[in-house]
Amino acid sequence: MTATTSVRLTAAIDVPESFVDEYISVYKYLHAHPELSGQEFGTAAYIETRLAALGIDSFRCGVTGVVAVLKNGDGPVIGFRADTDGLPIAEQTGLDYASNATGTQPDGTTVPVMHGCGHDTHVAAALALAAVLMERKELWAGTLVLIFQPGEETAYGAKAMISDGLWDRAPRPEVLLAQHVLPAARGKLLIRDGHMATLADSWKVTVHGRQAHGSQPENSVDPIVAAAAMVLRLQTIVSRELAPSTPAVVTVGTFHAGLKENIIPESAEFSINVRTPDEDTRAKVLSAIRRIISAEAAASHAPEPTITKLNAFPRCYNDPAATRRVVEAFTADFGVDALTGAPLGMASEDAGWLSDAIGVPGVYWAFGAFAPEHFDDGATPAGNHSPFFAPEAHSAIVGGAGAALSGVLAYLGRN
Repeated sequence: MTATTSVRLTAAIDVPESFVDEYISVYKYLHAHPELSGQEFGTAAYIETRLAALGIDSFRCGVTGVVAVLKNGDGPVIGFRADTDGLPIAEQTGLDYASNATGTQPDGTTVPVMHGCGHDTHVAAALALAAVLMERKELWAGTLVLIFQPGEETAYGAKAMISDGLWDRAPRPEVLLAQHVLPAARGKLLIRDGHMATLADSWKVTVHGRQAHGSQPENSVDPIVAAAAMVLRLQTIVSRELAPSTPAVVTVGTFHAGLKENIIPESAEFSINVRTPDEDTRAKVLSAIRRIISAEAAASHAPEPTITKLNAFPRCYNDPAATRRVVEAFTADFGVDALTGAPLGMASEDAGWLSDAIGVPGVYWAFGAFAPEHFDDGATPAGNHSPFFAPEAHSAIVGGAGAALSGVLAYLGRN
């Protein structure tokens, strides 16, 4: 790839500005056409079309997942994952390529859909990665398993692909790489070894009572009072049962009960989201939640509540040796000042299942896609899952594709 006007992706790879423009168009298309988790049919078809135009064969896996295998002679086999799903958010960025899409939730409700977490940047960067590797085969040798994974937001997609025989149908890699855009300055990379993100669990709790007229509380078992007591006491788990140095979050995100103000209802329902840093803390917190829910129900003379598990995210663990290898490549390509030691993020990620399923190391990092002036005087741009989240298109493509290339070539690059 040569041109008068070029853009540097890594220390060794320049591409024409027209190449960046092409993948900015890809990003804008994806941003304008998001789909909910498990419903990424249009996105999958678009990815397949783009891969085919590059001369790359692909196959479906996990219904809406797409897998491509790029081979270039003898060498290591590695995996690289990009997630593809959007979120039920009404976009408010004001961008001329903002989403007006809608989708249908599992309960049948119609909701607005937005790429509010930046998965559109991940897909566009991964497609740009594939294009560079196909054009510049002198740079690398080996096999890249490129995974476009659906359903990350609901912890559905990685498991679905594994259940659909991903590692029986694709070559098994020796390492699995993945990345995520964050509200950080362009050119910045965030990475750490060990746990990169938290484990997460979501539960729905149904508190059972006995319905009665609002004027006759003595004839009721009030599930609202019982559920409210549970909600308040659940907040003591982190503050009173964990050491202050242990990061954890217990959030009650929804609470629904009743249809009329003068009827004590038969049941109340709330949902819990839990973030914990490791498996031992997860077990302790989830056990405490069950204990409190059961005890508060008993204190209210209510039956044992029903707990329904909604989803669970695995560990997102960066293997220390593999992480060092990627960090060395990042340092060589972007300089030591580009790297930031990431704190333990309280967000969660299901990419860990892809590597843990076959017992290989994983490395996960984040890249910035915002102009430095967004951070003047301590300000920060709107973050992931905000209706105002708007990575800069040029920065997202250059930063995302550059980081992906650097990480992949840390294993596949010709010495």
